[in-house]
Amino acid sequence: MSSNHETGLIKRTQLFSRLTSEELSEIYSKLSIKRFKKNEVILHEEDTNKYMYIILKGRVKVVQTTEEGREIVLSIHESGDTFGEISLIDGMTSVARVMAATNSLVATISREDFNFLLFSHDKILQNLLHMLCARLRENVETIRMLNLSNAAQRIHMLFIKLAHDYGTKAEDGILLSIKLTHNEIANMTGLTRETVTRIMKKWQQEGHIRMKERKVFLKKEFLDTIK
Repeated sequence: MSSNHETGLIKRTQLFSRLTSEELSEIYSKLSIKRFKKNEVILHEEDTNKYMYIILKGRVKVVQTTEEGREIVLSIHESGDTFGEISLIDGMTSVARVMAATNSLVATISREDFNFLLFSHDKILQNLLHMLCARLRENVETIRMLNLSNAAQRIHMLFIKLAHDYGTKAEDGILLSIKLTHNEIANMTGLTRETVTRIMKKWQQEGHIRMKERKVFLKKEFLDTIK
């Protein structure tokens, strides 16, 4: 993969989206790029994070284990997303581990270089503030979802969130560009896979959703009402 192609991938990230070609080249010179296989841990829980991570290709998931040993997927990041910024700012350890959900190409930048770029480029600082605000709102929504006692409402709320983040408009609804297994949906909602399968089957029979190659199509009416 050429440096020009990788620089183009960096341009796709929200954090660096407003930078010039020269500024992107400056950032590229400070990056270390590594490949991770599916299910490989990128960042361990309680690790002291010394880097910010940029997903050039692939998908990763942020996972936390409950006291009962159950995994909860707190969020999913795809190509163009970044993570690890908060730990670089406050110096605290990671509260969850990050794993490659697919084979992924990830770039890292050190705390020293991150701080230099942050305070030498106003555009990066402004983008970072917008990103952190969005994540705060996202975390509030995740807490709301996990506090719902009704399993169907949890999945419905998750789909609304995913439609906002990964949805592509179709003629009569939204197609999620992200591929999801029933087990992944269960981990993201704190439910059992059996419960997710039962509810998803019911919704498919009722015509509210369609599944094709692990991608979910959501009918417009379904997004407007809780079933």
